[in-house]
Amino acid sequence: MARVTLIVADSLGVGEMPDAAEWGDTGADTLGHIAGHRVASGRPLSIPHLARLGLASIRPVPGVSPPPRVDAAFGRMATAGAGKDTIAGHWELAGCKVDERFQTYYDGFPAALMEAFVARTGALSKTPGWLGNVAASGTEIIERLGAEHVATGKVIVYTSADSVFQVAAHEDVLPVADLWRLCKEAFEVVRAWGIARVIARPFVGVPGAYVRTENRRDFALEPPRDTLMDRLLAAGIPTTSIGKIQSIYGDRGFSHAVKAGNNATITQAILDTLDTQPDGLIFANLVDFDMLYGHRRDPVGYARALEALDERLPELLARLGPDDLLLLTADHGNDPTFPGSDHTREYVPILAWRQGGRGVDLGTRATLADCGATAAAWLGVVCPEGQSFAEALSAPETT
Repeated sequence: MARVTLIVADSLGVGEMPDAAEWGDTGADTLGHIAGHRVASGRPLSIPHLARLGLASIRPVPGVSPPPRVDAAFGRMATAGAGKDTIAGHWELAGCKVDERFQTYYDGFPAALMEAFVARTGALSKTPGWLGNVAASGTEIIERLGAEHVATGKVIVYTSADSVFQVAAHEDVLPVADLWRLCKEAFEVVRAWGIARVIARPFVGVPGAYVRTENRRDFALEPPRDTLMDRLLAAGIPTTSIGKIQSIYGDRGFSHAVKAGNNATITQAILDTLDTQPDGLIFANLVDFDMLYGHRRDPVGYARALEALDERLPELLARLGPDDLLLLTADHGNDPTFPGSDHTREYVPILAWRQGGRGVDLGTRATLADCGATAAAWLGVVCPEGQSFAEALSAPETT
């Protein structure tokens, strides 16, 4: 009846990796700069429960002192693969390192691609065609082009430094189910151009007050090799996705999926699933850190979201029994004080809590796959990649 709860605090990096310069990310430090911003405001970050799990012991965090006792194993992990995006990070966490960078189109998609997109999806949209085709923040571009979209019926297309083709549409112009169908067809076009993911981005509201809804849906490539979840399913072990996780793996590897759209509903879904699923893997992504605060360069909101997670941790830990393992990590960085609006190439934290756990320093792990390997070992299977640190969870205390 072993159980692992794996939570990805999306984009919570803990400092630049040695190759950050190759990605234009020298000096990036998501957690450090958020905490420093709060110190400068006169109200240091209040995350006592995360600190008890070791978040402030991985490296110095401005304004957050390590507690006298740490209750979990802690460390940081490097991304061994090529990427600083959602898919590269999550695939590697599950034991499938990305060996080559996905194709990006930061200057907009080629004319031939857009022509193929219109040819395949024109009948599914209110008006064939598109607006945008630029790299942009999702909230900025719907504010800029939303009124024209409503007037013309043409969908809004945009991208980022990630390998992603995003399509935004007002729910009153293109109903959600129709946008999903359009994006599913679009994925069949763009995958031939090396693009890893299409995201449907519905929104509502009026000019000056457009708001994206939680009816987002992702269409992504399947991992080219087995993942942790594939191995678990093959062994008959339950696997539950909460939030956007299942779509990141091409809708493969999960026996159950729970829809949830923001940190609050995702956290509640984790708690509810812990009440009903006694064994196996529960895998969730806390999307707001990245989507609402990292990309929008909002250190104030990011700090509040960290404190909100911290407040729910006691409730989460109280639901975990002697055969449970909690793994809390991230997939990449997204420093809200850094120029631009894109992910940053950073180490990510790894916190591993079990009942009666001790403050073991896991050091710097060579790959995110060590997280998946540890979950696999806990559940009795072998992850395709990575080195498990499960044995270290019962090692003598170091802090």
